[in-house]
Amino acid sequence: MDLYSISKGKLEHVEHEGFPLERDIQQLVEANLEELFGLHFVSSEFAIDSFRIDTLCFDEESKSFVIIEYKKGSSYSVIDQGYSYLSVMLNNKADFILEYNERQDTTLRRDQVDWSASRVIFISPAFNSYQKNSVNFRDVPFELWEIRKFKGGLVSLERYQSSSKESIEKLSGTDSNSVISKVSSEVRVYKEEDHVAKTSERCAEAWNSLRERLEELPDVSFYARKGYVAARRDNTVICFVHFHKNHLNLDVLRGGKSADGEPSKGFFTLEDPKGAAVEKNWTYKNGSTGHSYNIHLKSPKDIDYTLFLLKQKYEAI
Repeated sequence: MDLYSISKGKLEHVEHEGFPLERDIQQLVEANLEELFGLHFVSSEFAIDSFRIDTLCFDEESKSFVIIEYKKGSSYSVIDQGYSYLSVMLNNKADFILEYNERQDTTLRRDQVDWSASRVIFISPAFNSYQKNSVNFRDVPFELWEIRKFKGGLVSLERYQSSSKESIEKLSGTDSNSVISKVSSEVRVYKEEDHVAKTSERCAEAWNSLRERLEELPDVSFYARKGYVAARRDNTVICFVHFHKNHLNLDVLRGGKSADGEPSKGFFTLEDPKGAAVEKNWTYKNGSTGHSYNIHLKSPKDIDYTLFLLKQKYEAI
C-alpha cells in the first residue's frame, strides 16, 4: 500500500520507514489492541509445550482466545504454524485459562470459553504469494495483516482477504489424525452465508437490502461469528444481527452503568418515535449493568426506519 499526503492540491508520496525489529511491531500492536482489533490483552511471550506465543489475547465479544504472531521474514509456513498453535491451545485448555486468571482481575471458567471461535492472527510487513495462497480457503481460522510504517508517525494495517469457497479440510484428505482434521473438528470459521441460509427468503432479502444501505456509509464492514453477523464502523460494532427463520434480531449496544447508576462514557440513547426498539439490560456480578436495544426486522419495507435507527449509532461512534 502506498501512502500520499496532500500539499496545495498535489499528492506527495510518503516515504516508507519500516520496522527494524519484530519486537517493534509487537510493542506497537500490544499497546493498541483494543483500537486495532477490539481484543483484550492477556500476556506476552506465553510459553506452552515447545512453543512461545508472542501475544495472547481474549476476545470478550466471542469469548475466545486469540493468538497473535509477528513476522518479518517469509521463510515460514502460515498453515503449519497456525494449526500447530491452535492444536497446542486445544490440547492445553486449562493452561490458557490459568494464564488468563493469573494475569487478569476476573476469573474465567472453562465453560465460559468458546473454543470453536479460536483463531490466530499473523502480522507482518509483507506476506509473499505462497503464504497468501496457502490460506486462500473459506474456513481457515487465521488472519493475515500487513503492517507498514511511514515517515511522520503514520502506520497502515491491511488485512488479506480470501476469495476462495474451497474448504481447508481437502488438504487433510481422509486422515482423521492430521493436525488440520483435529483442529477443524473443534474450531469453526463462520461465514455470513451460514447465517443467511437459516432465515426465510423475505428476511434474507431484508438483510441484503439493509447490508447494501449500510455499506454506503464510510468505514463500515461486516464479520461473522458463531451466533451472529456484526456490522461495525472501524472497530466499533454498530449492531449484532441474529438470524431467525421469520425475523432478524438486531442488538445495538448502549453502554453500561456502574452499581450506583452512573452511565459509562458515551452511553447511547436512541431517538425512536415509532417505539420499534425494545430496551434490554442485564446485571453483572459486581452490580453494574449492561444496556442495549433490540430491533426486529421482518420485511424489506422496514428497512428505511431500521436504517434511521442504526445511523444514530453509527454517528455516535
